[in-house]
Amino acid sequence: MSKIKTIGIVSLSSGLLGEDSAKHQLALGVKRLEACGRKVKFMTNALKGIAYLNEHPEARAADLIEAFRDPEVDLIMTAIGGDDTYRLLPYLFGHDELKNAVTPKPFLGFSDTTVNHLMLHKLGLPSFYGQAFLTELCELGPEMLPYSRQYFEELIETGRIAEVRPSPLWYEEHTSWTPEQMGVAPVAHENGGFELLQGPAVFHGKILGGCICTLFDLFDGGRYADSPAMAAEYGLFPPAEDWQGRILLLETSEERPTPEKYRAALLHLKNAGVLAAVSGILVGKPQNEVYSAEYREILREAVDDPEKPIVCNLSIGHALPRCILPFGVEAEVDAEKQRIRFAY
Repeated sequence: MSKIKTIGIVSLSSGLLGEDSAKHQLALGVKRLEACGRKVKFMTNALKGIAYLNEHPEARAADLIEAFRDPEVDLIMTAIGGDDTYRLLPYLFGHDELKNAVTPKPFLGFSDTTVNHLMLHKLGLPSFYGQAFLTELCELGPEMLPYSRQYFEELIETGRIAEVRPSPLWYEEHTSWTPEQMGVAPVAHENGGFELLQGPAVFHGKILGGCICTLFDLFDGGRYADSPAMAAEYGLFPPAEDWQGRILLLETSEERPTPEKYRAALLHLKNAGVLAAVSGILVGKPQNEVYSAEYREILREAVDDPEKPIVCNLSIGHALPRCILPFGVEAEVDAEKQRIRFAY
């Protein structure tokens, strides 16, 4: 794939990027991208704010279609996540709108954007999980976090990610994103490497998954009563046979789900046949390492197979910094050599 020149920004969930409170971050992100020699293009509705996009999921869906159809856009990048991206389903799959628009261009996002990754998987399109515009390019510190920048620059220079290794540091989450925090770096800590919780150190498969809180909402209507029915109506969640031999990625959101909710989410995945079908599991570091030990024990119990490999402590998703993981590309996880390699 050729070098990415223009990045199209879409707000597929929260409209935070369009709020006055985020103007300083927006300007910072554009400045950093332009410093990389890249052009930034905001899709028609991306900056219309929280209230408008909450009331108009069809506008969010239209932006995704626009980004795929725009020949100038080389990479589609989400602004940030949220919690109701499932509401786009009727506008993207009701009459094959997304199917008729998709082209083989990279798509990057995480968190509730897990839903969009599942949409693209349904259509057979690979995608990239792990970063977003507000969370990476608009980092309030003096610069992008070096580990995050390394993978973002690799993606925009080559259109792919060849290998992922552990981050030497992890960072505490910001507690404020006001203009007064501009230039204030997050608190850093030494980070361990990939941690083999159980099973063989080496395993293979194409990665799929994402935020476990979002996956939970596709089965449980506690947040939005209609989300499970809508996900089922449009066949969003892949059937058990589609998970056969894949690698399951799980990471937790800024909500920092309780061990009870984590267990309930894993039970849904187990009942759906996912845990038995996959070749192994990759687990993102929880934000600020909250419930890290508890999640590990619950994972062991839910998988109930000591030969099923589980590798923890990946810098992916909601913990700072963030790598980028390709979905739909054959991966080799090697916990002994501390690397994940991708074959294109």
